[in-house]
Amino acid sequence: MSQSHLLIRPQGTAGLVTSVTPESAGWTHVGFELHRLSPGGTVRGGDSSRETCLVWISGKGRARAGAMDFGLLGRRITPFDGPPAALYLPAGMDWEVSAETALELAVCTAPDRSGDLPPRVIDPAAMERLSRGVGTNVRHVTNILPEGEPAQSLLVVEVITPGGHTSSYPPHKHDEDNLPHESQLEETYYHRFNPPQGFGFQRVYTDDRSLDEAMAVEDGDVTLVPRGYHPVAACHGYDLYYLNVMAGPKRTWKFHNAAEHEWLVKK
Repeated sequence: MSQSHLLIRPQGTAGLVTSVTPESAGWTHVGFELHRLSPGGTVRGGDSSRETCLVWISGKGRARAGAMDFGLLGRRITPFDGPPAALYLPAGMDWEVSAETALELAVCTAPDRSGDLPPRVIDPAAMERLSRGVGTNVRHVTNILPEGEPAQSLLVVEVITPGGHTSSYPPHKHDEDNLPHESQLEETYYHRFNPPQGFGFQRVYTDDRSLDEAMAVEDGDVTLVPRGYHPVAACHGYDLYYLNVMAGPKRTWKFHNAAEHEWLVKK
């Protein structure tokens, strides 16, 4: 069976292991990279036209940007150990992160139309944390960079879905510029499992089924959601973490539930 064009497997175990650009994804807004560094390793970045949200998936690293020293950030050992450290950087600001421990760093980018927001550390203690759903649809959300916090394009959130539960469910989509009912947003999912040998499933599909792909996702995989509904299921015994990066022409998250599954919201 050939691999879905929406499923991105990690390339190697060290350095830049995953890279999604607008060009490689065939879309306009979202960029995503995943770096795995050994202690003492360094990663650098910065773009003249794109804002960045750095997310410490696990481990500790010292961050600098421009002439600013943000010190040592990160405190969790795995992505299942509470909220992450994060750093927002506007377009035109070069940055560097040096690993103090083994470090897994996500680099989330999107167009920055002005570059006039200041860089800032996003305090883990200030991140909104909530649970959604009922029964086997319960999942736990941490809002890293929601629409109520300053940014030009980026929306960044992470979710933990207990084993045997569904997430991004009932199936919803956000692929039409039809505000206030629905916004047009591209999206990436970066998946991790606990224990790491676990797996889950994600389906990406449209009403007319012109896009309809079901994927088995494993630890470290990224899935692309250019359009359509995109539910996820975590298999029994394996909790699923994912980091979502979203961006589109307007910075707001308004979604549309699949009509045939809308009844699940009303249970």
